[in-house]
Amino acid sequence: MQIAANQLAQHLQGPASKGLRSLYTLHGDEPLLQQEAADSIRRIARSQGFTERSVFTVAGAHFDWGEVLAAGGAMSLFADKQIIEIRIPSGKPGKEGSVALQQIADMAVGNDSTLTLVLLPRLDKQTKSTAWFAALENNGISVQIDPVERQALPTWIAQRLAAQQQRVAEGEAGQHTLQFFADRVEGNLLAAHQEIQKLALLYPAGELSLEQVERAVLNVARYDVFKLSEAVLSGQPLRVQRMLDGLKAEGEAEVLVHYTLAEEIRALKRVKDAVAAGKALPMVLREQRIWGPRERLFERVLPRLSVGMLDKLLQSAHQVDGIVKGLKVPDWPADNWQALDRLAMRLCRACMTRPA
Repeated sequence: MQIAANQLAQHLQGPASKGLRSLYTLHGDEPLLQQEAADSIRRIARSQGFTERSVFTVAGAHFDWGEVLAAGGAMSLFADKQIIEIRIPSGKPGKEGSVALQQIADMAVGNDSTLTLVLLPRLDKQTKSTAWFAALENNGISVQIDPVERQALPTWIAQRLAAQQQRVAEGEAGQHTLQFFADRVEGNLLAAHQEIQKLALLYPAGELSLEQVERAVLNVARYDVFKLSEAVLSGQPLRVQRMLDGLKAEGEAEVLVHYTLAEEIRALKRVKDAVAAGKALPMVLREQRIWGPRERLFERVLPRLSVGMLDKLLQSAHQVDGIVKGLKVPDWPADNWQALDRLAMRLCRACMTRPA
């Protein structure tokens, strides 16, 4: 059974018949939130007598799944109940692991003495369709740990502050403080958590001013080049500029940044042409493998972009491709990052244009 991450606490605190289960699978790419979810399961388990814990990290083709199966099927020598934790950083258990995980899932049914916790990274649709994952999900509880998106980050910060009896001012001033905080920690949730904890050490419970947050919170933002597309398509020039500066400071390859921007322009052009040829937009987006938040952004910006605008953007992307490969292009900066900045801002401004 699958439950949302925000339902896990309520699930664990439910009646004995509906509370702690014998098998949990946590999957997602946000280490902090996955760790907190695992900690909450372990905490409830310890309170119910699961005092012994064995951890197995699946690494390499020669991992011994027999040892995991033996541990899960054996009675503990030192405690009545035990936790078996299986970490699969790659998300790929292999052929032997697939069989073993299905056995582990079967063994978990009705097993009151062993709690099995499986930790996985973010899984794609194909992996979620495998027999081993279906067995884990059908015989236990599956929790997908999604990242905190940028637009939700201020609210997440406010909730974390409230948990330690701190808050920002009401109204616009408080929102400005939260936005400043979010800008400093974007893309680095673990560091954001640490900065929030630091505020609890520096200041007493109650209201925090912008000046206090500015003095305390370090700039620990980390930028993902693939999130750059989201910022550009959202028409957020200040965020785009911050991300480009951050990617440059982190040593990101210029060719990868260019590829990300150029591929977004090419995808917009393909979708625009297909819709102009009479195809339904939802069908085209599926064909182009555009879904989730990116799908919603495409639906919003496509009416704003004319065929002529996209042709000009494609030409700009072609020119910047030459620049990042060492060529000089008339009327363009010779510096790679300045050229990338101009390309990103042209696309960003086009996405901000009101539809005709």
